[in-house]
Amino acid sequence: MSNVYEERSAMIAAGELQSFVPFGREHCKNHPNAVNLQLRQLQPASELWSSDGAAGLVGSLQEVTLHEREKEFWQLRKGSGSSAGQVEYEEELYAAGNMVIWSRGSKGQASNVYKAFTVDSAVQQALWCNFTVRHNKKSTQEIVEQTVCIAQSTCVNVHSVSGKDFISPLPFQVSTLWPTKFGLLFERKNVMSDAPLSPPREHLPTLFSMLHPVDEIAPVVCSSTGLFDIPRIQYVSDSMLRVVFTCCDPSIIMTYDMVQCTHTVWALRKVTPEEQSMVLKCPEQATLVQGILGASFLNNHLRNSCGLDSPGSPLHCHALHNQNRMTSSPSMHSRAHSPTISNMAALSRSHSPGMASPSFSGAQRFNLSCHSLSARGHSLLPLSNSTLNETLLVPEMEPIKPDLCIEQLWSETVSTSREKSCQASKIFLSSDLCENKYLCFLVESHQQLRCVKFLESNNQSQLIFVSVVSVPAKDAAPLEVKNICFLHLLYKVFVPGLLSPTFSLPGSTARRSPGLMDLVPFLSAVLLLLAQMGMMPSPVSEVRGSVMHHESSWLEDCTFQQAVPHIHALRDAVSNRVTLELSSGSMLRITVPEIATSDLVKRCLQAIRLILPKDTAMKVLIKWYNNYNAPGGPSMHLEWNLFVTCVMTLMGYNTERLAWTHNLHFEVPLSPVIAPKKARPADTGSDEDWEYLRSSDYHWQLSMRQMVSVLGQRASAPPVEEEDSGPALCVDSSALLFPHIPALFYVLHLLYEDLKLDALQRSGAQALVGLLHQLARDLQLEEYIDLYWRDYPSFIKPFTKSCVIDQGRCRSMLNWPSFLTAEPPCVFNWLSSCLRGHSVPPFPYMPNICERTRLAQNTSSHKVALVLSSIVVAMKCFREQGFLSSTVQCSLAEKLVVWLTSAGFTLKDLELVPFGAALPIRDAIYQCREHPCSDWSEEVCALIGRQDLTKQANKVTLSVGKSVSVLPSEADEEEDGMTDQHPEVTGLIWSQDLREQEVRRLLQSSRPIRVNVPHLPELSDHEYIEEKENKLLQLCQRTMALPVGRGLFTLFSYRPVPTEPLPVPKLNLTGRAPPRNTMVDLNSGNIDVPPNMTCWPSFHNGVAAGLKIASASQVESAWIAYNKPKNAELANEYAGFLMALGLNGHLTKLATLNIHDNLNKGHEMTSIGLLLGVSAAKLGTMDMSITRLLSIHIPALLPPTSTELDVPHSVQVAAVVGIGLVYQGTGHRHNAEVLLAEIGRPPGPEMEYCTDRESYSLAAGLALGMVCLGHGSNLIGMSDLNVPEQLYQYMVGGHRRTHTGMNREKHKSPSYQIKEGDTINVDVTCPGATLALAMIYLKTNNRSIADWLKAPDTMFLLDFIKPEFLLLRTLARCLIMWDDILPNAEWVNSNVPQVHQKNALCLKRIVLWPSAQGFFLVLQSQAHDYIIAGACMAVGFRFAGSANTDAFECLYKFARTFMQSLTATTVAVGLYNLQTCLSMVLIAISMVMSGSGDLKVLQLCRFLHRRTSGEMNYGFHMAHHMALGLLFLGGGRYTLSTSNSAIAALLCALYPHFPAHSTDNRYHLQALRHLSVLAAEPRLLVPVDVDTLKPCHALLDVTYKETQWYEETTVELMAPTLLPELHLLKEIKVKGPRYWELTIDISRGTQHLQSILSRDGVLYVKLRAGQLPYKEDPQGLNSRLTPNPEVRVFQPEAISDFTSDTALLSFAEYFCNPSKNNKHKQTLFSAILYECVTQENPEMLPTYVAIDQVRQGQVCETFALGQMRLVLELCESHMLQCRLNSPHRKGRGLLLSSEFLPVMKSAIGSALDCWLSGDHLLRAYLKGQTLGEGTDANMLASFLLYHSLPSFRKMTSADLEGKVLSKCSPVPPIKMLELKC
Repeated sequence: MSNVYEERSAMIAAGELQSFVPFGREHCKNHPNAVNLQLRQLQPASELWSSDGAAGLVGSLQEVTLHEREKEFWQLRKGSGSSAGQVEYEEELYAAGNMVIWSRGSKGQASNVYKAFTVDSAVQQALWCNFTVRHNKKSTQEIVEQTVCIAQSTCVNVHSVSGKDFISPLPFQVSTLWPTKFGLLFERKNVMSDAPLSPPREHLPTLFSMLHPVDEIAPVVCSSTGLFDIPRIQYVSDSMLRVVFTCCDPSIIMTYDMVQCTHTVWALRKVTPEEQSMVLKCPEQATLVQGILGASFLNNHLRNSCGLDSPGSPLHCHALHNQNRMTSSPSMHSRAHSPTISNMAALSRSHSPGMASPSFSGAQRFNLSCHSLSARGHSLLPLSNSTLNETLLVPEMEPIKPDLCIEQLWSETVSTSREKSCQASKIFLSSDLCENKYLCFLVESHQQLRCVKFLESNNQSQLIFVSVVSVPAKDAAPLEVKNICFLHLLYKVFVPGLLSPTFSLPGSTARRSPGLMDLVPFLSAVLLLLAQMGMMPSPVSEVRGSVMHHESSWLEDCTFQQAVPHIHALRDAVSNRVTLELSSGSMLRITVPEIATSDLVKRCLQAIRLILPKDTAMKVLIKWYNNYNAPGGPSMHLEWNLFVTCVMTLMGYNTERLAWTHNLHFEVPLSPVIAPKKARPADTGSDEDWEYLRSSDYHWQLSMRQMVSVLGQRASAPPVEEEDSGPALCVDSSALLFPHIPALFYVLHLLYEDLKLDALQRSGAQALVGLLHQLARDLQLEEYIDLYWRDYPSFIKPFTKSCVIDQGRCRSMLNWPSFLTAEPPCVFNWLSSCLRGHSVPPFPYMPNICERTRLAQNTSSHKVALVLSSIVVAMKCFREQGFLSSTVQCSLAEKLVVWLTSAGFTLKDLELVPFGAALPIRDAIYQCREHPCSDWSEEVCALIGRQDLTKQANKVTLSVGKSVSVLPSEADEEEDGMTDQHPEVTGLIWSQDLREQEVRRLLQSSRPIRVNVPHLPELSDHEYIEEKENKLLQLCQRTMALPVGRGLFTLFSYRPVPTEPLPVPKLNLTGRAPPRNTMVDLNSGNIDVPPNMTCWPSFHNGVAAGLKIASASQVESAWIAYNKPKNAELANEYAGFLMALGLNGHLTKLATLNIHDNLNKGHEMTSIGLLLGVSAAKLGTMDMSITRLLSIHIPALLPPTSTELDVPHSVQVAAVVGIGLVYQGTGHRHNAEVLLAEIGRPPGPEMEYCTDRESYSLAAGLALGMVCLGHGSNLIGMSDLNVPEQLYQYMVGGHRRTHTGMNREKHKSPSYQIKEGDTINVDVTCPGATLALAMIYLKTNNRSIADWLKAPDTMFLLDFIKPEFLLLRTLARCLIMWDDILPNAEWVNSNVPQVHQKNALCLKRIVLWPSAQGFFLVLQSQAHDYIIAGACMAVGFRFAGSANTDAFECLYKFARTFMQSLTATTVAVGLYNLQTCLSMVLIAISMVMSGSGDLKVLQLCRFLHRRTSGEMNYGFHMAHHMALGLLFLGGGRYTLSTSNSAIAALLCALYPHFPAHSTDNRYHLQALRHLSVLAAEPRLLVPVDVDTLKPCHALLDVTYKETQWYEETTVELMAPTLLPELHLLKEIKVKGPRYWELTIDISRGTQHLQSILSRDGVLYVKLRAGQLPYKEDPQGLNSRLTPNPEVRVFQPEAISDFTSDTALLSFAEYFCNPSKNNKHKQTLFSAILYECVTQENPEMLPTYVAIDQVRQGQVCETFALGQMRLVLELCESHMLQCRLNSPHRKGRGLLLSSEFLPVMKSAIGSALDCWLSGDHLLRAYLKGQTLGEGTDANMLASFLLYHSLPSFRKMTSADLEGKVLSKCSPVPPIKMLELKC
């Protein structure tokens, strides 16, 4: 290359200049602190004089102004939070005084303040730092938290982006803070290092780390290898070692040794547990030397190190003396490459009790703070090879655990003392063209940039440093060129307006450093301001040398030296922008240009870089970059011409003698024979431009070319310039790229094939084909030439001149790669062979070239290689599935779609693929769209065009609207607590009636009760008032029981607002008496009202209000405390509210301090609600904190010597049940042993445990059953407890066993009130033991245990058991024999013994003969009823939430029987017993029909709701309204589960002994009634139309798994509907034809369906085109689709009924409206549009139009015809034909209409046959004759391409009768032979 070329390569043109001023500087002028400075400046001069005269006015002014300005500093970085599609921006962190400004801005947007901080004292340093925080304690996933760290003299302020603020005190003076990968790095300030004399080495740690602002500061250790490769761990304690650079990726630090003057690189990592243990080992204790002196010596040393004493003090001198004694060791002066590090026991922690301030714990530990003057003891570091081997120790010391460790990777080597350099001023990482990484540091003393190359080992945490190269440089700044990592050394940077580009140093190139050009390739995109180059250098020369002397002398001669400012330094390099600091003090911002702007050039450069050797590739790219970015460089549209000329010149071509390259016009030519600088032409253009366009080949193609549809005409040939008739052109074999021409050709050919798959890159492919055709000619690759000619016949025709490559020596110099084959790889031909079913090898795919486009973001055109890969996979699938079933075909299509999505492929990318190549992918998408998987990701659903599934993946819940009520008052409606249901959903579930409003009327308790009492004549007014109040009291028993049912009805229906309290409906116990509507109140004193009657109802009211809160709501601890009432009367409601929060899982967010605060108040209700709530929230977790909380309230779990606490009995019961909840299913032995003993706890000691013993024993039994839930006989470790035998004894009675364990002393003292003796009181222990036995052996089918629970079959045994206990025994027995429960009356009656069944018919006689003989009959009848009720309860448990028809009819029959008995006049059995049995049967029915809102059950509940007299007490009302709440559980959205945990919760809640009055807790704690919530689970599936976002009806096919009772069954349900339990299901499918089909396969897991149900059961569905919803068209008779299959078009205005796509609507408006001129086109387009819309594949509309354009011949070149060939081959493939003939698909197998394709194929075939019939070019081509210039080569190429005919040479070399012609399209071989002859 010439000198001119070399000179031009040394200068590039920078971007436009922008004046740069830190944004923070301007912003700080408006800060309030600026006003204070101005006020101080306005003070008179007399006030500024110092009183003592020591400081003058100048000093005061300097303190006010200059000092503030000197503290200014800032840094810039690239915006780290920019997401895809956003403009890149720069971030600035500015600090001045006590202010820090964080701002953001970009080129096109002004800077704005992002965050601003003001601290108390002056800012020492401000920096960005990222801390890593774990997501939670159990998860290993770490979250990066971005922060700004502001260092002051005493602390570090840390402010996170999320809004968190931390203040970390500094235990010592810090010189510098460094950000690292793991957090902050602190470098301790060494005050003595500034002394003029040689400072002594300190041996306290100098480097510390802080992994998080809340963590303590820990010293950093160094890992080194000692003698015999034994690792040594030491603290970093060398004060002469300074950190100069840190990096996060890779995690390294760089230090500078001030003694050796060398730089060292260290790897920074976390310490290992082994290294920590080595550090924590205490050193060997030696004899104390100078024992008395030790402590004072060390304190003095620490004081001196922190500068606490003045230099002249005796203490200071004493410390220096001791330090000099210690540092006299030889090891202090003999230094290796690694610094001297102190021993690992260097730093110790003091446990002095005098320092207890937690805020300064760091200062206590290090004792290095200059703010603390108290003397503390520290250990002295033992030094290796030291004369002082003794260690001074102070008691109570322990080393501090380090967090980070450094390991030496590389150290600078210095051979002579003259080469010692100063500390590096700038350090940064960079990489070169070949992605080699360098660590660069600028040494100003030598004016050198030293670049250390490093590699990553297999273990990426280890770095290998290879070599060091030095480059002369005065300053440097790292730059990043966009889109490609380009690296270059800039000799000259032309900055417009700052310095003329023609002005240069005289003789500067002559004095260029030797070997400098050899160093150019490896440098990164680093802007170097070289001292010897042409930028205006600094007039101050700091380095001696010939170059600098010349520079100074030249500057002295400049007459305009002061006029033109020179560049002083570089700073703030961000991306490709850098700031120039001028000598005048101003700053300019310039932009370094990119390597290229054209996408085609970028991809070619990338291919060149990856295929060539590294050194060659760097030379090529450097020369291209220099010439492309030279001053006055080319415009954007001529970039490709410049690139072609550059590459061909480097290959050895003479581009001036080639006709097609000679015509390439570019503004700045690359060839060295042309002048290097050329003026840019005007942008306005000229007449010659039009002449050039008119004479171009493209103009001829569009205007003069013969159309395929117009036959019989000839078109004139395009204008062809005459080529030079000189001698043959030769290629220069000495050129740089000459040996690599074959490899470059092949890789550019693959890029060409890649470009063919992108519609936006078609022009790029045409531009590239000229270069490829020239190379193929010169390389004599005939098949490639034929391929290019077929692709672009009219474009390739002018390229006829070849360049000669010498067949001898020159051709042998070419490196022919093995992958360059004679057969050209063509992606379209490869696809065609795959479609035909031929066995073809894999397509040659270069991952390093094509797959790199995958990394390009925000540019969909760069994903063409991805399309290529997808088509390869697609064709492989299609080829393999030719003879496979449709199921396998779908699975292959699913795999393809999922793989495409994982690679980042979208529908936008598919639109760029040519329509023929894209059709296989569209076919796979169409198959997946018809039968998708419901658990696909959002990206997959978007790719297949299923908006319903895409919306489903967003995990959206239903929006709650206000329900429409028929209640009269809006104010009352807001107060009843039932206004938060989903009216749109419930309106679909119960659309035929108003049952929901009826339930709200029955359960409302906020309005006064209607008290209708007739005024009899014999009653006085006072007696009448008493009658009304007595009536009101009876009605209030029902009102107080309503909240329990209302809580179940409104379960999880409300999402609270964090700023508003929870609305709690009022519990109104007043009445209104007609006709005057007078008030009736219970507080009048006319009747006796039970005390504390409303305590528990208020508690239930609070629970009902809290249960409304949905589990997914955002509830915080502050909001829970915010709801705490100030009125003490509402404390019971708040207690219930707390329990409800535990039941729905929100109480875990309540702070522990608030929990203990509520418990300390001693409010009984609050304690009950809180203990049960936290236990339910921690269900089955064995949480120790909750265990300790519960144990305090259970005396049996406290140690024997503990203080006896006065815990109310009800609180103890709640705590015992809480233990069962927390340890549910764990089989915890200790708790099981304690609970087993507590079931039979005797009364006493003394007066304790004498009342309500039944509820405690029951609670202990329930808790024991929950702890051992379902374990059966597999109670591991409890065999010695004999749990079942003990429970059986508690159930049937016997001698009480003596207590064992630590609580046996408490039971020695007998009770003074109850005398039970040594026998077990069965009335107390039987219920708990029975239910415990049932839960332990739940579903185990253990018949031996079940036989214990059989009802007595003799009258003698029946006399020993209470009839109501038979209900529990029967229920327990059936729960154990779970699989034997059947939903029929025969099974229910089979539980009654024969002796009782015979006497059941005698019930009627008891009414007639009420005598003593009927006593046993009454007993048997009671036993009969309770056994029947127990069996009905078992059926309810077994079929809970199933809505089983047989179970419902069976239970409903028994309920009607009990109701008839209840309404009869009999009294022998007892109304209480009948009412209890009826209540249990009613609850059992509600359990079966839970959430269904069955009308018959509602009628039963309403009938019992009206009964308020007689035996209808508070407990029965509670049972009836609990049944009503279960029937409408969660407003129809929830139902009951039959899991073990759910059954245990239901047993606690539905215990068949309800309270007699509102304060009754003797047999069962009322708070346990709400545990039924734990058995509720969401199973309502709600279809939601994805277009309207409204719930709708949809038909479902629900498939049950095969079980022992029934085979696999499919049931048709109309959604919204409650689903059965998920473990019973196999599949759920949304049926057509109205909605798109959707299948949820539950056999692969229930997680996806569970997530849908947990989000309000929203299942998005999409209505098919032309269909109407079920609500509008229940019978399907009004479909918009015409029933006549012959009608295939419709009016344009009718399309809006089918689709809302704006593109389709516009197409119908502009192309389908009838017009006189083009009626045929209108009909065709209407038919196409109808096909696309009705088949719901509108994406095929462009394909239809493109095929029609192919038929008309309006597409240039042969590209579209080749795509048409691919379409026909795909549609005629065996796979699609099998799918089309499949009976279950009903002909829906093709994307394209079966009538459209034959018409198009026939039209194209007819046109080609007509052309073939003439005497023209095909015969000449087959004979191998040269084609004339005037012939129509386009038609010939189209014919050959359409019929897939091989090239002429291939046909002549192969047998014409066999394999070649057989692979062609259906062109008759006979006709071919005729043409050949």
